[in-house]
Amino acid sequence: MLIAILALAAVLILWVISVQNKLVKADELCNNALKQINVQQVSRYDALQALVKLTREYATYESETLQKIIAERKITASPSPTAAEINANEEALREISAKLIAVAEQYPDLKANENYKQTMQSIEKYEENVRLSRMTFNDTVTKFNNEVRMFPGSVVARMLGFAKRDYLAEDTSKKDYPVI
Repeated sequence: MLIAILALAAVLILWVISVQNKLVKADELCNNALKQINVQQVSRYDALQALVKLTREYATYESETLQKIIAERKITASPSPTAAEINANEEALREISAKLIAVAEQYPDLKANENYKQTMQSIEKYEENVRLSRMTFNDTVTKFNNEVRMFPGSVVARMLGFAKRDYLAEDTSKKDYPVI
């Protein structure tokens, strides 16, 4: 009888350890995915800075305006960004990009500049990387949240302090596009 109880306790302990390891692994994947988004945002921010520098040659006033916007909107380079910080960064970068595009529309020579074209291609590449990284993060959070919320793992998750994670907000500006 004692051996059966000890065997059952050992199995239970091994199961708890297994669930804990699974939760830690899923949590770390979420953290990594969030950091990857932050890295892509910082790279895109750098490309936007280069574009601002190019616009300076064509439009001093607009360039100064854009510099003020960028100065006010510091991109979080925190080692552990939160989903809310990533969403705020994304909104700031979207506003900066929109202003830069408006400036470029006013100066056809700028749009014809090879450096401008290359920088815009870089920005587009970073935007695609951010989009893919956001999808990866939300997929990873879904897996983590499933582990945290599904019984019997939810018991261990609650016991060890693992909580459901937030998703990144969807880009609502894209919903205003006409249906084709």
